[in-house]
Amino acid sequence: MSKVDQHDDSHPAGVQRMLTAAAERGLPVEVRRRPPARSLPEAAELLGIRPQDLAKTLVIKRGQDNYLFAVIGGDRQLAWPKLRALLGVNKLSMPTAEVALEATGYERGTITPVGSVPVWPVFVDERLAGARVAMGAGGHGFSSFVEVDDLVAAYGATVADIAD
Repeated sequence: MSKVDQHDDSHPAGVQRMLTAAAERGLPVEVRRRPPARSLPEAAELLGIRPQDLAKTLVIKRGQDNYLFAVIGGDRQLAWPKLRALLGVNKLSMPTAEVALEATGYERGTITPVGSVPVWPVFVDERLAGARVAMGAGGHGFSSFVEVDDLVAAYGATVADIAD
């Protein structure tokens, strides 16, 4: 169950959608307000965590209207060759912010696999296994904290070496 009241009207619609989806999947989530940050290290500092404990959720395009999420630590970069090999494809790309919004229902900087419409496959870097991370919460000015193993279980995510 979420540690935040799901019916809190002070949360933007995207955060409400994320909380509802988390509850439907039995995924415990803690939502925290946070001031705007100009960088990932600054966001981590504002949340009182290390940059590697702030997970980046990347929307990856693998074909026409076909996407996936890659979740990696904030101190890492996506390893495109590793992800392509894992998926058995030659080409992947990052969509524009506009296309990512269309594909997930979330604006860049707020993206999370939790509550994305539609639900896309989730790939999590193996270095995050067993960790508690902060990630997008579906709305600007908010972060969600989740246990990565719970996220993996709730979404049937694939855990693999996908980051450098």
